[in-house]
Amino acid sequence: MKIALISENSQAAKNGIIHSALTSVAGPLGHDVHNYGMYTAEDSASLTYVMNGLLTGILLNSKAADFVVTGCGTGMGSMLACNAMPGVFCGLVIDPTDAFLFNQINAGNAISMPYAKGFGWAAELNLEDCYRKLFENEAGAGYPKERAAIMKTNRGILHDLKAAASNDMITVLKNVDQDLLKSAIAGEKFAELFYPNSQDDEISDYLRNL
Repeated sequence: MKIALISENSQAAKNGIIHSALTSVAGPLGHDVHNYGMYTAEDSASLTYVMNGLLTGILLNSKAADFVVTGCGTGMGSMLACNAMPGVFCGLVIDPTDAFLFNQINAGNAISMPYAKGFGWAAELNLEDCYRKLFENEAGAGYPKERAAIMKTNRGILHDLKAAASNDMITVLKNVDQDLLKSAIAGEKFAELFYPNSQDDEISDYLRNL
């Protein structure tokens, strides 16, 4: 699985801590982590939590990534922005129990975490525990197990509801403020990571032509 990491400007200085915790868990489980930045608070390309959501939509709808880990100060802004995108099902994860239940019940494709609120001593241990609970088990197995079938049914209903309520990603890209879009893909490693992994030529071509 390709896991994308996206860091927002107010918490960019913590990208190294977050990336280290994520790779230490995801790597041994056989997953690849693609770090889209921001890498430092001084990066020339600055991502807001709104851009986090837009970039998440691009990565997941193009299949350049299978899962996105993002966040902001509280985690709520990035979660809302992600869930505004078609095909994105993002949960707010604060502790390992959140991570486990989101994986087992919701089987979404993105999480948003708070990297300021409650991010104190040994925060990296909480990150590692969250990522372990998120990626070590098969998604959607259900909790409790006897409710797995109805949970799967409800995920399908939610997927159909979102599809009916949303435009497709290429329409979003054409309708969104183009300066916002350009800023969202301005990261120094975006082209290096995105284009070789994107499986949607229409999305790739549109972004190349900006």
